[in-house]
Amino acid sequence: MSPASPVLTIDSLKVRFATPDGLIEAVRGVSLSLQRGECLGVVGESGSGKSQTFMAVMGLLAQNGSVEGSVRFQSQELLGLKPQALNQVRGSKMAMIFQDPLTALTPHVKIGEQIAEPLRRHLKLSHDEARKRAREWLSRVRIPDAAQRLDQYPHELSGGMRQRVMIAAAMAPGPKLLIADEPTTALDVTVQAEILDLMDELKRDTGAAMVLITHDMGVIARIADRVCVMKDGQYVEEGTAAHIFGAPDAAYTRALLDAIPRLDRDGRGGRPTLEPVPVDSPVIVQARDVKVWFPVAGQGLLAKPRQLRAVDGVDLTLRRGETLGVVGESGSGKSTLARAVLNLITPSAGAVTILGRDITKTEGKALQAARQDLQIVFQDPLASLDPRMTIGDSIAEPLQVHQPQLSRVEREEMARRMMAEVELDPALINRYPHELSGGQNQRVGIARAMILNPALVICDEAVSALDVSVRAQIIDLLIGLQRRLGMAMLFISHDLAVVREISHRVMVLYLGRVMEQASREQLYAAPRHPYTRALLSAALIPDPAVERTRKRVKLTGEPPSPLDPRSAFRFLPSRAPVDANSPFAVPELREIEPGHFVAEFEEAS
Repeated sequence: MSPASPVLTIDSLKVRFATPDGLIEAVRGVSLSLQRGECLGVVGESGSGKSQTFMAVMGLLAQNGSVEGSVRFQSQELLGLKPQALNQVRGSKMAMIFQDPLTALTPHVKIGEQIAEPLRRHLKLSHDEARKRAREWLSRVRIPDAAQRLDQYPHELSGGMRQRVMIAAAMAPGPKLLIADEPTTALDVTVQAEILDLMDELKRDTGAAMVLITHDMGVIARIADRVCVMKDGQYVEEGTAAHIFGAPDAAYTRALLDAIPRLDRDGRGGRPTLEPVPVDSPVIVQARDVKVWFPVAGQGLLAKPRQLRAVDGVDLTLRRGETLGVVGESGSGKSTLARAVLNLITPSAGAVTILGRDITKTEGKALQAARQDLQIVFQDPLASLDPRMTIGDSIAEPLQVHQPQLSRVEREEMARRMMAEVELDPALINRYPHELSGGQNQRVGIARAMILNPALVICDEAVSALDVSVRAQIIDLLIGLQRRLGMAMLFISHDLAVVREISHRVMVLYLGRVMEQASREQLYAAPRHPYTRALLSAALIPDPAVERTRKRVKLTGEPPSPLDPRSAFRFLPSRAPVDANSPFAVPELREIEPGHFVAEFEEAS
């Protein structure tokens, strides 16, 4: 093969699936080529055919799938190869990183063996040689204590570390082509930044060609050399990253870019904007020193239980018509705090008042009455709706509990009005959740939450699972509903750009404690805490010229355990006592300017 020959060439690829509803054309005549050392970004919304294109390349289509066209890897035709011949290529010369490492890794096989086994099979290495190379690659993907990790199982590692294990397993045999399908979607923003930097570094060091499949334009802007934009099974535009982001030709590409929330852009391009909250607006929710601790069995027969401090002393105040954004990485306590506010989890200490009424100790009918003013919208709309109920019945169900005097006809009429309010066609009232799209089901969840006209709505990662254009629609919908109905919102998300669009104030949580709290303008313009700065610097900006020149604020080392009470001192190391049992003072939250609170810390020397 000459140096100029493509590593991968796809010509007129078509993928079809036979279903009870007829033949579905998932991919419609895709053609592309990929050179050595090049990163091709393939971007598009759900159902566009991104993943199925490269599942066909790997020979991993479902049984009801059929493929035609041509796929050549280093001039070798792959379509039609028998499984044994294809296995000689897969794993050693072509490798794939999947979206969810926990399901892609074998749960009962140790990490070291999962990396070493393909090395023995494809490279004919001995047991010791394969294990040595596995350890080297774990170190190369920056997993600490690599020798110890070899003998651990996937469930013993964090999500970010499992994703690194998958990258190590894919890269260790030295493949010429690496296909990464949404490799960072499930990761925290700081871990995502580390994984993208690592993949870019490995591409440069090894010269492997890389395909990066994602719906996140920020990920594409970070490391892709060329970009293919996909819609309805075919490419609508192809070009360099600079061209696609700077001067896209296709209307669909322009619409995708316009829908993306951005940290570096003020204004919302004619879309709904936040209404200012009057200073005398009534307080809807007030939480004081809320703690949620969970007992965890100690190691050893006689060991005392330890306390996992999921939420460890949080204060918040939320007024009518105001949205408080809550951000932080996995394990920071965001969702636990939300459930404590709703009294779905009883706080270990502290108090929560709703409209001046303390609901912390409220039970039975009194708590049920209080919950008429409290609603929540979950991340996965399909999982939060009963598949056996029509969407009309799902929306109207809260009326049966809190307004039993209404007749079925009255409930149905209110459900139709609420569907129109959330811009959902009332003609869909007798459909079932599986008959609707993800965005439509999320609107059903919002309609269900809003039908009682609650005082407080909590959105727990309510848009993170949605495509970028649908996400923009739901954000606009929530802003419009708040303007019309006046409810307060607690908006939980790991996406800082989304939080910036929808929130009046922002709270940054880390291991159950507030690191910083300020107005949207204060926090994004002048973050003061190092953790906030790290989160903001890791958030991706969909502009290659900007994203590839940004300076990262990196957090070193592994996060401390929430079981360790000294974990509050992550950013205050010099004041942490050596003895875990000795008394210590928790870092205080200080007001450095009106409305801007920061937990005390010491800058790294």
